[in-house]
Amino acid sequence: QFKLVESGGGLVQPGGSLRLSCTASGFTLDYYAIGWFRQAPGKEREGVSCISITDGRTTYADSVKGRFTISKDRAKNTVYLQMNSLKPEDTGVYYCGRGDYRDYPADFFIRGQGTQVTVSS
Repeated sequence: QFKLVESGGGLVQPGGSLRLSCTASGFTLDYYAIGWFRQAPGKEREGVSCISITDGRTTYADSVKGRFTISKDRAKNTVYLQMNSLKPEDTGVYYCGRGDYRDYPADFFIRGQGTQVTVSS
């Protein structure tokens, strides 16, 4: 069974930065897309960003464009989410999932426990 493990979350002040990691095991990233999702307290989970491992295409939610950057390291079987200029509304549990880039954000399998990001002064 494949696994995706998120890490890198924490407490940061507004305007700060964090880099999240999504490390895959049990499969190689090739031929898949990896998406980042987040869920704030009392809200539904939403798509944040996605990257196609095959061709590098990326997409971002409007709320994070220009501030977040998704990237991949095939050798480490890991996808990163660099988050800059963080805002309190970025607070939530961040998850990564595997799926098809054409379907994003629908039909992505999320297997990890997520990593908590809290933006607060």
